[in-house]
Amino acid sequence: MAVPARTCGASRPGPAPTALPWPGRGPRPGPGARRPPSGPPRPLLLLLPPLLLLPLLAAPGASAYSFPQQHTMQHWARRLEQEIDGVMRIFGGVQQLREIYKDNRNLFEVQENEPQKLVEKVAGDIESLLDRKVQALKRLADAAESFQKAHRWQDNIKEEDILYYDAKADAELDDPESEDVERGSKVSTLRLDFVEDSNFKNKVNYSYTAVQIPTDIYKGSTVILNELNWTEALENVFIENRRQDPTLLWQVFGSATGVTRYYPATPWRAPKKIDLYDVRRRPWYIQGASSPKDMVIIVDVSGSVSGLTLKLMKTSVCEMLDTLSDDDYVNVASFNEKAQPVSCFTHLVQANVRNKKVFKEAVQGMVAKGTTGYKAGFEYAFDQLQNSNITRANCNKMIMMFTDGGEDRVQDVFEKYNWPNRTVRVFTFSVGQHNYDVTPLQWMACANKGYYFEIPSIGAIRINTQEYLDVLGRPMVLAGKEAKQVQWTNVYEDALGLGLVVTGTLPVFNLTQDGPGEKKNQLILGVMGIDVALNDIKRLTPNYTLGANGYVFAIDLNGYVLLHPNLKPQTTNFREPVTLDFLDAELEDENKEEIRRSMIDGNKGHKQIRTLVKSLDERYVDEVVRNYTWVPIRSTNYSLGLVLPPYSTFYLQANLSDQILQVKYFEFLLPSSFESEGHVFIAPREYCKDLNASDNNTEFLKNFIELMEKVTPDSKQCNNFLLHNLILDTGITQQLVERTWRDQDLNTYSLLAVFAATDGGITRVFPNKAAEDWTENPEPFNASFYRRSLDNHGYVFKPPHQDALLRPLELENDTVGILVSTAVELSLGGRTLRPAVVGVKLDLEAWAEKFKVLASNRTHQDQPQKQCGPNSHCEMDCEVNNEDLLCVLIDDGGFLVLSNQNHQWDQVGRFFSEVDANLMLALYNNSFYTRKESYDYQAACAPQPPGNLGAAPRGVFVPTIADFLNLAWWTSAAAWSLFQQLLYGLIYHSWFQADPAEAEGSPEARESSCVMKQTQYYFGSVNASYNAIIDCGNCSRLFHAQRLTNTNLLFVVAEKPLCSQCEAGRLLQKETHSDGPEQCELVQRPRYRRGPHICFDYNATEDTSDCGRGASFPPSLGVLVSLQLLLLLGLPPRPQPQVHAHASRRV
Repeated sequence: MAVPARTCGASRPGPAPTALPWPGRGPRPGPGARRPPSGPPRPLLLLLPPLLLLPLLAAPGASAYSFPQQHTMQHWARRLEQEIDGVMRIFGGVQQLREIYKDNRNLFEVQENEPQKLVEKVAGDIESLLDRKVQALKRLADAAESFQKAHRWQDNIKEEDILYYDAKADAELDDPESEDVERGSKVSTLRLDFVEDSNFKNKVNYSYTAVQIPTDIYKGSTVILNELNWTEALENVFIENRRQDPTLLWQVFGSATGVTRYYPATPWRAPKKIDLYDVRRRPWYIQGASSPKDMVIIVDVSGSVSGLTLKLMKTSVCEMLDTLSDDDYVNVASFNEKAQPVSCFTHLVQANVRNKKVFKEAVQGMVAKGTTGYKAGFEYAFDQLQNSNITRANCNKMIMMFTDGGEDRVQDVFEKYNWPNRTVRVFTFSVGQHNYDVTPLQWMACANKGYYFEIPSIGAIRINTQEYLDVLGRPMVLAGKEAKQVQWTNVYEDALGLGLVVTGTLPVFNLTQDGPGEKKNQLILGVMGIDVALNDIKRLTPNYTLGANGYVFAIDLNGYVLLHPNLKPQTTNFREPVTLDFLDAELEDENKEEIRRSMIDGNKGHKQIRTLVKSLDERYVDEVVRNYTWVPIRSTNYSLGLVLPPYSTFYLQANLSDQILQVKYFEFLLPSSFESEGHVFIAPREYCKDLNASDNNTEFLKNFIELMEKVTPDSKQCNNFLLHNLILDTGITQQLVERTWRDQDLNTYSLLAVFAATDGGITRVFPNKAAEDWTENPEPFNASFYRRSLDNHGYVFKPPHQDALLRPLELENDTVGILVSTAVELSLGGRTLRPAVVGVKLDLEAWAEKFKVLASNRTHQDQPQKQCGPNSHCEMDCEVNNEDLLCVLIDDGGFLVLSNQNHQWDQVGRFFSEVDANLMLALYNNSFYTRKESYDYQAACAPQPPGNLGAAPRGVFVPTIADFLNLAWWTSAAAWSLFQQLLYGLIYHSWFQADPAEAEGSPEARESSCVMKQTQYYFGSVNASYNAIIDCGNCSRLFHAQRLTNTNLLFVVAEKPLCSQCEAGRLLQKETHSDGPEQCELVQRPRYRRGPHICFDYNATEDTSDCGRGASFPPSLGVLVSLQLLLLLGLPPRPQPQVHAHASRRV
């Protein structure tokens, strides 16, 4: 009989049930009666023992439906399990495929992955690869030192005397506003021809080097011209290195003067706006030019520091932070009468990307007030450096003080904390335009082995916040050969298109002496670097023998990954290295922390652990068993690890020596066979060197077939292992079609398709027409269903992916399907492996109808629906009572798979909280699901519009007429500062706003690196069936939940919601933008790391007499006159949206 629709506060028709207690309020009210008021609805879940959920009794003379009893719902669950198992046994072909493998046992061998031997071999291969680069680096560094020592300085050198290829020349010639066009440069620039090179992913010229000079450096200066002169000789060494090792990629010399000379020559990839690249600010250069640093930055925020000076200080601190790498530690404090940290960090913290971001944001909040108290600032800094209870670099120690000037020398502080050993260097920076006596600042620096700098304007910031590295390099130079040790960098994005690389660095020292018997020179000339592409390292690792879920990874002393399948940064041209921690690349747990520590310490090890892994599509989490094996890579700071599931201990290796059989199996790859044998997708692997890759699998298959008509599977240019396994699996899956699929009527069981995918790279979909709607990845190792099926026992359901923001599925006949897959496990001679996955694709609509019947009182679909007559009592079922009873199948990730509600069919694949938030919250609270939260540090996000922080308008100082009439003004620092503000305003967007038209079209404006919070749900510890009530006042609901054995499904039966008053809690699953975990808390429990093994921070022979002087800049009168007229006649700056530009990466 039809059941009237319920409304909020009303119960179903029928007599008052008395058997079921209504918690806390006596008997449950009968029909027509209102429930007693209970205050605001509260989503409280009350578990009820099964015996309390008794059937509702019907009163005489009426018919009524009651909520089904537990044993009834368990019976429905068993019927669902049997139906699924029956279909998979008939059509899945698991047993049939096992028999096929055994029948073809003579066509393959079972090989073993021996973890310890594998990882040691790969580590040795990587060591050999890097060692070849090290030898090339040493040849370059030795040659550079020799060339520079033999070079005779030329005071009268001219631009026309130098001939070289300027990497930015083509771009500058195309730009009529470039400095060389304006100046009419006399530099003789070579014009080269280039050829495309796939190794460099670029056009190159192997006969010449290229030179890149920063935009803010005058190419015609005597220093630069002499630098170009002596470094020209490096060209022949570069060429000879490549002759000895043709696999070498970019070879680079970064000079301390800012000149970059690299080989082979290629045009510089200049950005659309001003080119910010300066080799001295790149992390690889900084790492090679100095030992690790413990730095405390103190900033004078007394009342005299205001306006332009305070802005200069804020920008200077940010630029100083950019000279630090992950091997360094830092803290920033402001001081007036007292000193205090600018951020929540109360001690030195690692100078990683996220910590530096906290500092940079905190610095912007500094406010000038009070009086200057150098003593407070320095005492705070020394206390920070003396704190030995924290992790720190324990090498170079320094204090950087930014101030507008003062008279106090605080000698007593230095006597107390730093003298006589002077283990802490002090660098002082006089900031802004003022007339204070700078002698005390110079004295502080000179008395503490530091350096004094002046920053009169924004144009002096970049150069003066990086030159302290020359001072830190002195002990390295004086240490000589002991300091000539190659270091390998973090991963970063190459500026010229190689992708992700690491760089080997080696410092180059100045070996000249001023005269006979004079002291040894203590200047660093620069840093040599050689790039190694990560893809070249990956090629040394086994790929397809480890199975879909096995992989190799490597980490450095910071715990950052060098290799890992999850190392996939989404943005390019990073200003910072790619620093993904091993514990962020995987789901963190105590076992992995222990493994990470052992690897950082350079130990060998092996451990089997039970851990959580995220699915490839990041929708699911599985609990799995993994074997970790690790060894150090000798002569480097890296450690290599191998991860293998137990079922990947063995793998198949085809042995198709019979060429007739090769041809026979190969024919099943031809499209002409698809109609009878099913469509075949082949994994886009590197089967042969001459095989043209394509993202279109049909085109890739065509290219593959064309190549196979020219070569044999045993050809030397092909990967015989991959080819033989591919052809073997083609034949084996065809036999599955012949023995199982071809004679079955899929429509009888409402199946859209059957399929098989293999380790060998074959995915066969039957019938052929079903391939039109096949959306899974043709590479089984990159298909989520394939990898999850290997890790899970039983049948894995995968509904179509739906995002809450997208429109619902458009249900049409034979278009929407649900994948059900399972792994094929073989046992051959006591060796177990899983070489394939098979499955079916269910027709969504047909199985939704079948689901109703299986969860009803009917035994089969043709039986009439059971009616509840007068004076009788009946249990509700999922078919007859679908207006009152909600029945659903939800998978282990919390996504809707099937529903008895027709209006929910287009919501299949959505997270169930978006379908029924109240019920999903109850399942979560009842421990049917467990939540796992993690962070993706490699995401890309659209830039957020800048907020108005209440800052004053940012503009340019425009001189008055009185200034123009004063000739002294034209030669003052203020005039030169104005010119630099114009130039550097293009660099620092916080000073001059970007043109929105330009910003809109730039990739940097479209997206930037960000952090995303990910949330997944997976089955909790509850395996039994539960009856429970969601107590929410008048909106209370009964529900039953039960896991279906041998599947990843949860069967849920619930009363439909009476009203929506309990929609208070909604679980979220979608990825959301986040600031990541709270950095202030993370630094209190830093992850384990180790610094470099070497430290050069002291040498008794160091000459500290060169400790700084006031900076001066020779202004050009013509440029300044033109500039002032432009400023006077121009319009005032208008507020524009701020855009953050990304600096180019290092070569």
